[in-house]
Amino acid sequence: MPDSRNVLIAKKVLRIEAKAIQSAIPKIGKSFDSAVDLIYSGGSGRLVVTGMGKPGIIGRKIAATLASTGTPSLFLHPAEAIHGDVGMVTKQDVVLAISNSGETEEIVKLITTIKKIGAKLIAMTGNVKSTLAKNADVILDIGISREACPLGLAPTASTTVTLAVGDALAIALQQKRGFKTEDFALYHPGGSLGRKLLKVKDLMRTGKANPVVREDKLVKEALLAITAARAGSCAVVDHAGYLKGIFTDGDLRRHLEEGEGDIMRRRIGEVATLKPLRIHRDRLAAEALNLLKERKIDELPVVDDKGKVVGLLDVQDLLKAGFI
Repeated sequence: MPDSRNVLIAKKVLRIEAKAIQSAIPKIGKSFDSAVDLIYSGGSGRLVVTGMGKPGIIGRKIAATLASTGTPSLFLHPAEAIHGDVGMVTKQDVVLAISNSGETEEIVKLITTIKKIGAKLIAMTGNVKSTLAKNADVILDIGISREACPLGLAPTASTTVTLAVGDALAIALQQKRGFKTEDFALYHPGGSLGRKLLKVKDLMRTGKANPVVREDKLVKEALLAITAARAGSCAVVDHAGYLKGIFTDGDLRRHLEEGEGDIMRRRIGEVATLKPLRIHRDRLAAEALNLLKERKIDELPVVDDKGKVVGLLDVQDLLKAGFI
């Protein structure tokens, strides 16, 4: 069947917007480098993004993407800015002003104040000869040949290009900063995304909540340590702190059922499960959950690079974090 009119329109819009993004690629050059360097070397300052109308909506998204990938950013509404909110801007900041025409009244009114404050100005505009461009320290050209709107009025292809260049800016800065998975997890603690990036060390029990007993101690002492920590097991270590075994309530029941005399007076190293399953503190918590499920166990000793015990991960800890 031939495409309906709606499908034909949709395909035409996507082609126009795709072509607009393609046409933006040759414009990425020295000015883009300068923008990245200016933002990166901003010291203790932030990137303040501003834009009016549809560019402002895109600006909010750009600021959010930058903030979540390691570049401190915020969005400043230009209309509110000229009525006092420009006080948020300091001379250590860099301002990214978005205006396709470069003549947006509220943006132009901000320029003088931004210059007086001493903040640097990056213009993201489709008119490199505009008032905004002429007063900017760096110009990012987002000019397009046509909008997807047949009337040429509604910002469509222009906002698509603006968003794409904003993403390119964020990712370039992310890589320049050496932003890593653990950094991303720090900025995304909530929801499924944050949980996927959590590491064992973020959830493991430490200190008094992590019972660790030397292998030459008595079972009675191990049970007291487990009770004090409100845990279900304790790690058994040698004199240097290296993991030798684990002692759980299951081990206790097994030895009691076997009637091995007064187990309380036996050394913990004699009754513990030796060479137990363990996990490194830098592994993902999701991996730990899979391990617990596969082996049908409830606790995992956590070790460092040398094999020394640094924590305890209980299935309850994963439950509280929303993994189960």
